[in-house]
Amino acid sequence: MTRRATGTFSTVFEPLPIDDDALSRMRVTKTIEGDLTGTASAEMLSVGTPIDGSAGYVAIDRVTGTLHGRSGSFVLQHYGLMNRGAGTLVVEVVPDSGTDELTGLSGTFRIDNDSEHHRYVFDYELAPH
Repeated sequence: MTRRATGTFSTVFEPLPIDDDALSRMRVTKTIEGDLTGTASAEMLSVGTPIDGSAGYVAIDRVTGTLHGRSGSFVLQHYGLMNRGAGTLVVEVVPDSGTDELTGLSGTFRIDNDSEHHRYVFDYELAPH
């Protein structure tokens, strides 16, 4: 059975060294509130292009916290593209990355950056306790 978690999160970006002027590397830390509460730490690699509005990024994001009362950690994989201003973003739970009470977690994590706060909608599946 698919469940839905919603809430908000805040981010802090820290540039990391990289040996390629075309790429950017960042550490992203998050504080997450709502049906999922906890923290996350990601490493993000991104690239812009000479065409305004075209770019891409990938990230691996370890989340530690409590999801609808069940605690543990899991990993999200991000894949984002901007094609001349038209964006696509896929964020999914890495298979078999759940620990403790989140073992067996799967799902998709949608991010909405259109408001003052980052909002998420997390559609997931997890076996009952």
